[in-house]
Amino acid sequence: MKSQKLIKVLAMALTLAMIITAFAACTKKPEEKPAQSGSANQGGSQTEAKSFTTPLVVAYDQFSEKFSPFFASTAYDQDVASMTQLGTMTTTRTGAVVMNAIEGEDEAYNGTTYNYKGVANIKVEMKGTAGVDQQTVYTIHMRDDIKFSDGQPANIDDVIFGMYVIIDPYYTGSSTLSSIDIVGLQEYIYNNSEIGSLTAEKVAEYVADIANKPELQKFVVENIITTTLTDELDWIKKEVLTDLETYGAYGITAETTAGEALYMFYGLDENYDAKGHTEQEVLDELIKEYGFGADAKTLTGQNGTYANYKALAVNYAGEAKSNYFDADVSARAKVYCAQELLASGVGQAVPNVAGFKRVDDYTLEVTTNGYAANAIYQVCSQTIAPKHYYGDNSLYDFANNKFGFENRTEEGMKRIGAKNNHPMGAGAYKFVEYKNGIVYFEANEHYYKGAPYIKNIQFKEVVSGDKLSVIKTGECDVGEVSGTVKTFEAIHEINSNGEDTGDVITSSLVWNLGYGYIGLCADNMKVGSDAGSEESKALRKGIATLLALHREANIASYYGNAAAVIEYPISSTSWAAPQISDQGYQIAYSKDVNGATIYTSDMTPDQKEAAALEAAKGWFIKAGYTWDDAQGKFTAAPSGAKMEYECWIPASGSMDHPAWGVVQNAANDLAKLGINLKLKDVAQSNELWSGLEAHTIDMWAAAWGSTIDPDMYQVYHSDSLQGSGSNHYRINDPQLDQLIVAARNSDDQTYRRSIYKQCLDIILDWGVEVPTYQRRNLVCFSTERIKIDTLTPDITTYWGWMAEIETLELNNK
Repeated sequence: MKSQKLIKVLAMALTLAMIITAFAACTKKPEEKPAQSGSANQGGSQTEAKSFTTPLVVAYDQFSEKFSPFFASTAYDQDVASMTQLGTMTTTRTGAVVMNAIEGEDEAYNGTTYNYKGVANIKVEMKGTAGVDQQTVYTIHMRDDIKFSDGQPANIDDVIFGMYVIIDPYYTGSSTLSSIDIVGLQEYIYNNSEIGSLTAEKVAEYVADIANKPELQKFVVENIITTTLTDELDWIKKEVLTDLETYGAYGITAETTAGEALYMFYGLDENYDAKGHTEQEVLDELIKEYGFGADAKTLTGQNGTYANYKALAVNYAGEAKSNYFDADVSARAKVYCAQELLASGVGQAVPNVAGFKRVDDYTLEVTTNGYAANAIYQVCSQTIAPKHYYGDNSLYDFANNKFGFENRTEEGMKRIGAKNNHPMGAGAYKFVEYKNGIVYFEANEHYYKGAPYIKNIQFKEVVSGDKLSVIKTGECDVGEVSGTVKTFEAIHEINSNGEDTGDVITSSLVWNLGYGYIGLCADNMKVGSDAGSEESKALRKGIATLLALHREANIASYYGNAAAVIEYPISSTSWAAPQISDQGYQIAYSKDVNGATIYTSDMTPDQKEAAALEAAKGWFIKAGYTWDDAQGKFTAAPSGAKMEYECWIPASGSMDHPAWGVVQNAANDLAKLGINLKLKDVAQSNELWSGLEAHTIDMWAAAWGSTIDPDMYQVYHSDSLQGSGSNHYRINDPQLDQLIVAARNSDDQTYRRSIYKQCLDIILDWGVEVPTYQRRNLVCFSTERIKIDTLTPDITTYWGWMAEIETLELNNK
């Protein structure tokens, strides 16, 4: 009998899944002087001939060796890719798009005016009438002096090549450009002018008949089963077998081999013994078990027999996520359905994307239907990927619909993917090799801003808890660490002055693009059958009032000055976030049922708690709970509601989570009112995500990752209630839906900001989310080995420490 399976899934944050160059040029000028153009950073050779041969060593978490600008998925792999690449979009310290990056644009930040230069100019033009025949034309015009690290010149054809790669039906990377409504895009992807006639029902029928669809079977085996199991084997070797303290609970010992562990977690045959077999033999056995044919095994689940990718989904992501791979399978099935339609005489072949227009050697126009505010980040942020390296120059002829690779074929995509572990581009550094947990880089002598001062850089895999110590000892020079109170205490001990920054460690705190929150599921916490009724909202706001009360003290004790309480469910780094000076700004859940403010500025903590308890009592009474004066507590819940709820917190089984104290203190207060709030410490965070997908959790603590554009569609729109959508709150409000769509369809930022404020107020009124904290990312630098005054100034959420890495200098070691 095999040990209990470990269910593992990578929970992707809602982040912009594309490579955007981190190396946009910027020059600094005093605020009181007019902005000047021209500096060592604007392009060409550096003004001083400096060279540091001692390597800069950066501490990193483990890599997955997918360093391609097309296929990198983890943040760490994406950073490796970004070191070697250039992108067409330049953004500022505030996240604003620099539309005229070739000439340069000024923007003031923190009392200083900076001039931003980059690779390409961007232009956005709207044509036609909104809601009728409106189209948006995005123009990308790149500079003509870009060279790749091998010395070959770059032009717009390299951009076009890359765009055709990431919209290819056989593309399996994380780019979502294909979700943008580009003119003719869907017709090209499915190679059928009548793709609109292909219904979801028809695709579902095709998937259901998978036993008779060899092409779909082949896709599942090669791109889902084989890829997933191979990645898991690598994960086991890198993480599981090196962390017996964590994975010992699953039967892993010092004698366990990688093959044995893989079968322990994923095997379907109780009689198979992995002992004595090589890891490749075990991998091959598992591919057969999950694959098709006589050797395929099945796993019986709640809804019948799951075979193949369904079985893998259960073991990979949990019983509640047996549909984990369904979207990928359906997407590929749609390609095959479209081919069948074409063969039957329905529609015509489509050789190109009508909305892509090559204007000249350095200019591309992309036309979309309608207007979407977030489209500029998808359309205009493209990697200038060398088609002669990732593709084949002999296969490129734009006028004759040849785009540099064998497009719309699995073979063509595999050839591009074959370069995953050895990226090449026009970035500041050249990839040399990945060996023994270290990525080696060399300065790119052809970099358009001049060769970087530091000749060699290394990204070194380091266990997260050891990053601070390896910087102290000199093994590494830079590393991002967890900004907890304990971390700062350790830094204070290291520095002789007892401060965050001193003679050994220099600390940089930057607000994270995302925020922590406590969620409440409207469908599970309601009165009667209507989750949107005033009574249901009152129930949730009663609990939210007490949660909000305890945020400040608990977040401060966990993070110290590395986090701050936020009052609205949006990252405080966003331009759309309400500011304390704005009209209508208020503390979250600080009003009673009559709209009166609960707190006054002169209240003591005990007085605030008493006021919050009284306000919460009022909300529960409005919800229909029965209050007993004699007992001084609630004794019964209204129909559909409960006297007990549960909050899931991914605290690693040790109550270690910033929201733990918040929820525990709120639970203590609720107990005084006769209502029980249970805390569940979730040791494996994937259990939380599985429960959220299944809509079985009342409350939970988590964090959102955000994007530059604050589009709320994916998280709060009712469309995201379907399937595995991200609307875990189960909020369904027609007015909110209308406002979200109105905001994403406008290019007026002032208007959008006012609309988003209305959206945030609706979300808070539903009582489905308690914004908890905005944390800061803590990057530690070696004061002894890095020349700190050469770090790019005014590091922000959108402008990282590597933004001008070409001018970073080292001290003599």
